[in-house]
Amino acid sequence: MQRFTVNIKLPARTLTGALSAPNRGAADWGWQGLIAYGCHSLVLVIDANTAQTLQVLERHKASVVKVKWAKENYHHNIGSPYSLRLASADVTGKIIVWDVATGTARCEIQEHTKPIQDMQWLWNQDASRDLLLAVHPPNYIVLWNADTGTKLWKKSYAENILSFSFDPFDPSHLALLTSEGIVFISDFSPSKAPASSGKKVYISSPHSSPSHNKLAAATGAKKALDKVKILISNEKPSAESVTLNDCLQLSYLPSKRNYMLLLYPREILILDLEVNQTVGVIAIERTGVPFLQVIPCFQRDGLFCLHENGCITLRVRRSNCSITGTPNEEPDPDPAQELIYDLRSQCDAIRVTKTVRPFSMVCCPVNENSAALIVSDGRVMIWELKSSVSGRNVRNSSSSASPLYSPVSFCGIPVGAFQNKLPDLSLDNMIAGQGTVAGEEQLKNSFLQEVHLKFLLTGLLSGLPLPPFAIRMCPPLTTKNIKEYEPILAVGTSNGSVLVFHLTSGLLHKELSIHSCEVKGIEWISLTGFISFATSTPNNLGLVRNELQLVDLPTGRSIAFRGERGNDEPAIEMIKVSHLKQYLAVVFKDKPLEIWDVRTCTLLREMSKNFPTVTALEWSPSHNLKSLRKKQLAAREAMARQTVASDAEVSSVESSVISLLQEAESKSELSQNISAREHFVFTGADGQVYHLTVEGNTVKDSARIPPDGSMGSITCIAWKGDILVLGDVDGNLNFWDLKARVSRGIPTHRSWVKKIRFAPGKGNQKLLAMYSDGAEIWDSKEVQMVSSLRSGRNVNFRILDVDWCTSDKVVLASDDGCIRVLDLSMKPSCFRMDEQDLIEPAWCPYLLVPRASLALKAFLLHQPWNEKYSLDIINIDYPENENIKNLLQEQLNSLSNDIKKLLLDPDFTLLQRCLLVARLYGDESELHFWTIAAHYLHSLSQEKSAKPADAAALQEQLVNPLDICYDILCENHYFQKFQLERVNLQEVKRSTYDHTRKCADQLLLLGQTDRAVQLLLETSSENVHYYCDSLKACLVTTVTSSGPSQSTIKLVATNMIANGKLAEGVQLLCLIDKAADACRYLQTYGEWNRAAWLAKVRLNSEECADVLKRWVDHLCSPQVNQKSKAILVLLSLGCFTKVAEMLHSMRYFDRAALFVEACLKYGAFEVNDDTNKLIHAIYADYARSLKLLGFKQGALRFASKAGESGKELLIELKQPKEEVTQE
Repeated sequence: MQRFTVNIKLPARTLTGALSAPNRGAADWGWQGLIAYGCHSLVLVIDANTAQTLQVLERHKASVVKVKWAKENYHHNIGSPYSLRLASADVTGKIIVWDVATGTARCEIQEHTKPIQDMQWLWNQDASRDLLLAVHPPNYIVLWNADTGTKLWKKSYAENILSFSFDPFDPSHLALLTSEGIVFISDFSPSKAPASSGKKVYISSPHSSPSHNKLAAATGAKKALDKVKILISNEKPSAESVTLNDCLQLSYLPSKRNYMLLLYPREILILDLEVNQTVGVIAIERTGVPFLQVIPCFQRDGLFCLHENGCITLRVRRSNCSITGTPNEEPDPDPAQELIYDLRSQCDAIRVTKTVRPFSMVCCPVNENSAALIVSDGRVMIWELKSSVSGRNVRNSSSSASPLYSPVSFCGIPVGAFQNKLPDLSLDNMIAGQGTVAGEEQLKNSFLQEVHLKFLLTGLLSGLPLPPFAIRMCPPLTTKNIKEYEPILAVGTSNGSVLVFHLTSGLLHKELSIHSCEVKGIEWISLTGFISFATSTPNNLGLVRNELQLVDLPTGRSIAFRGERGNDEPAIEMIKVSHLKQYLAVVFKDKPLEIWDVRTCTLLREMSKNFPTVTALEWSPSHNLKSLRKKQLAAREAMARQTVASDAEVSSVESSVISLLQEAESKSELSQNISAREHFVFTGADGQVYHLTVEGNTVKDSARIPPDGSMGSITCIAWKGDILVLGDVDGNLNFWDLKARVSRGIPTHRSWVKKIRFAPGKGNQKLLAMYSDGAEIWDSKEVQMVSSLRSGRNVNFRILDVDWCTSDKVVLASDDGCIRVLDLSMKPSCFRMDEQDLIEPAWCPYLLVPRASLALKAFLLHQPWNEKYSLDIINIDYPENENIKNLLQEQLNSLSNDIKKLLLDPDFTLLQRCLLVARLYGDESELHFWTIAAHYLHSLSQEKSAKPADAAALQEQLVNPLDICYDILCENHYFQKFQLERVNLQEVKRSTYDHTRKCADQLLLLGQTDRAVQLLLETSSENVHYYCDSLKACLVTTVTSSGPSQSTIKLVATNMIANGKLAEGVQLLCLIDKAADACRYLQTYGEWNRAAWLAKVRLNSEECADVLKRWVDHLCSPQVNQKSKAILVLLSLGCFTKVAEMLHSMRYFDRAALFVEACLKYGAFEVNDDTNKLIHAIYADYARSLKLLGFKQGALRFASKAGESGKELLIELKQPKEEVTQE
């Protein structure tokens, strides 16, 4: 055990145990790097890296059903700092929004009294950051302002809503999973409720299709899936085919646009929403373990799946283009039949029992390389994904799954073989994206290395076992034991083990399996030893097996205290250790009292058969140890006199040795013969109070006091100083003042008094009383109540046991499986996170004050300082108080060695540093910005350095495109390729005429006229569109580039568009290669996304850039206000100067200054007066913002770079220094 500096002020805290059934879905892993989950009515916040509980939030009165961290998708500065905001919702429909660091509620929201089905913070970064959308049963969705608690709008739907999912590519799209099917909402906006009731589609359950029963081998499965053609239809399915909607979950795929997954217990369906068709199925074979939950990844097209046995699996989509097997095998005739997700890694399962089941899984949103499993018994297991480079020869033996390759780049930039890199930083640094083409020649050049993934358990938190508990705090702190004192709580559990908790840290120190049945009570006999007793269940004679064990805590050794006794006898009711820890009284149910000597484990006296039945017993605090000590001293002096007389010539040194020997002798004497006299009182069944004395091995009866008529049967006694308190079955407390010889009875009207205990500390006369329905604290001097706690009234748990922790803190064990340390008011409360002692420092810049967290970020980004890479902030000119500097240093020290190594590496470029810091801070908007900036700045520098003939650079661009999860921001050639693959798949999956038509339309837009004609000619002659489609086919094949036909088609197209047939008109324009005009029309009619899509697939780069720039202007307009998206589009177009201007105008000074530095390094700016002026303005403003943070050295650095604009600031910054030197 670590020695703590004695912290007498214990923090109020809660130790939690097993979860309740409604907590099943209440878990979330935030961008802030922390995991929150519900446990009964509490919300726990834990740090994933160190697996420590950082905060327990207590305010809900009922079980928590949902928790959600606020999004970090916005620019952070002093005005909007890094802060920990969390929303939690409970069974009664109450939502609380927390400030987690201080443990206070920012606002409380209540609409109905039914459990909240689902809730989510809005992710769009230019909208307000305080908006929370919640599903209030049965069928309402409500948008709340979570900062003020005001309702913005409310909308009801026809069916019961189970959950919802936002489209990650379009903030106006939302899908609701209802009891009958799915409702797609396309006009979602924060400002007003959706006007339409959405587009409803029905899901026919995959189980109802007859082919489902025949899923045998893999080949059979493929055929069966072709039969399960339609799963989604607009008509209500016929009654017999519909089983109740057993879809467990619906989510959009964040890794590519317009895909959705539906989770069923035995399969995951991937839908393409452009054609509402299943394009991929992940099925579990008959013997497999069903799914519980799935989390789709953003960075790569992968899925984290949780199974019913607690096993987490990672499945990654197989890329179509990679080469499988050896070249001499015959190729697959149609490769793009299906989206196939291969199982790449799985972790160990847990043992599932009636009470232990996996509840939910959460995945790290920043790096997507670790998942946490929350188990119903209160355990949290943190699994991290690790990648290892596999040998070359392994590949041929591998199964059908195509190999995974490691990416070329690290932190956004391709790195050499010898550069420092940390592949396990995040999923996109572990495995290459879908766009990476692995051709034979790259493998020869060993561009790509094959990797294998595996899960490693890196953190485990375990909770308390199931109640009931017996708790006892170790003896109190005194001036004598202050050196070795540690606040330790012993918890006896129902399975016979005793858990020992360290209350400064709240961590489990030891678990001792001592007994074989439920522990009923614990008494400490020193700071490091205790006696505990347990009784088995009674047999038919009412007899039990009693176990009484003496335990030494440092060694864990336990001794059967009563030797062979204990089988088949009446149950022990209680044990009480005397004040000096010399004697132990053991009280039985129907058997006389036993008095034992604790030091020798011997029975001093077993009372006779006619001894009265004991109902309550307490040892007196008074004893004669002082008078005994006096006697001993006298004896010792006599001995000393004898020795000195006999040999007076002994030198003084030796006399001190002698006295030591004698002291040892008298000590051993004390432990054998001399025992101090102690007293105890007990009450008989008739209410009479008996007073007995124990000295040595004799027990004497000394006095009897007749019962008090007003009291019922006495159940417990407490004695401290001159005050004796008795409690009875009717809830009366009787205070006896022994000195003044007066007694006072107080009826509390609270039923049976289970336990009363005085607080530790000299002169502290506070008293803790426990009743069957709660607890109270009394002041026995004034005889008045200090505070009260009542189950059902101010708390919703029942109290099982109580004790004092320190002189002003109590500890309560309750039936919700928690143990709470509370102050005298007994109000359950949260603590400030900065007040508690963590065993291991946790990296969480969100806990720092806003100025400090931003200064720390600047310190990390602008390395090196004074020409030196260092992580010691102490040497930096940052005039904050020492306390804050120490906190910052603690944060820096808590970073892992791998990350420190990267930060200190001079070859680690600025762009990579920006990306790494964005990951460390969990800053979503920063992460996306720097990913795209790094990609395009790097490819620009490649183009510049490449001579026209140089194909290698172009090759690299093809090999390493920006991943498709960035959608419109990808390179055009990759975007086109992706869209073609998508249409191929849609074409293979066609099942109805509607689908065929959609495919043909898409093919025409993509310029694939021959295939479009084939599809058009497939229309059957019975179809109403037969004539129309045939003519269209003729038109497509005969379109020539002759002038008259072009002008006619153009005229027809414009008329069509004018008459509301936009899609048809655009198609005609694309036929005659007037796609640029088509884009313009689409933009005029507000189809901005469609126009951008068309521009990327059909236009050359200049025309495409024009279309996208018009889109940028539209995004920047005040009514749309999506400037951050506009900036990303500009980055993808390579308009770097415009990006710097926009960042500056939006007052994102830090991002602007870093971006300018990166652009200058890559030569991305044309140097002229205007750009210089802009650069200086940006640097000057950034220097001012650093000055505001108090980060002087940084401010000086940027002010000196800012030329004219920074002159005044430089003078200002240098002035105070001169004054100081003058003094």
